Amino acid sequence: MQFLESFFEGSLWNSRFVIIAAVVGSLFAGFAIFYMATVDVFILLGHAMHYADSSLTDEARKALHDGTVSHIVEVVDGYLLATVMLIFALGLYELFISDIDQAHGNKASSKILVINSLDDLKSRLAKVILMILIVTLFEEALNMHVATPLDLVYLGASIALIALALYLSHAAEANSHSNDVATTDITDSHNH
Repeated sequence: MQFLESFFEGSLWNSRFVIIAAVVGSLFAGFAIFYMATVDVFILLGHAMHYADSSLTDEARKALHDGTVSHIVEVVDGYLLATVMLIFALGLYELFISDIDQAHGNKASSKILVINSLDDLKSRLAKVILMILIVTLFEEALNMHVATPLDLVYLGASIALIALALYLSHAAEANSHSNDVATTDITDSHNH
């Protein structure tokens, strides 16, 4: 019976390695999005070179300007989405497989890639997804055609909701940080 229990628990514990498929898949998806966004940058630069062309009419120059700004927002959106995939892959690996020693041992590394719990992963992903929503709202606002005053009310409400989401995420982060500091202070005072 002891052998069967030990075998089952070992198999159950080692089943976590199936996460490697999600890690590798997320990395490939992130790399693909990075690649596509970078290609978009080079295409954008090719279009931007025509901006100084003296044969362009004012309307054509304005259309090129508006198209370029919209394209830049799409590129930023692509890089943010690729970043989500990278954070997701690294977070899954750290949570289910093993700590990434280079990330923990390097003083220059950013703490954003060091994931200690599922809540850390969710928090980091939520921040990047919120940034994607902001960029998408900005892109839609650039392309928006205001036909009625109600359209402006909707745009204003969207901006207010995004601002509220940013405020709440920063307030939650500040609250979490102050709780971590208070816990450290209490632990230090008990040790002395």
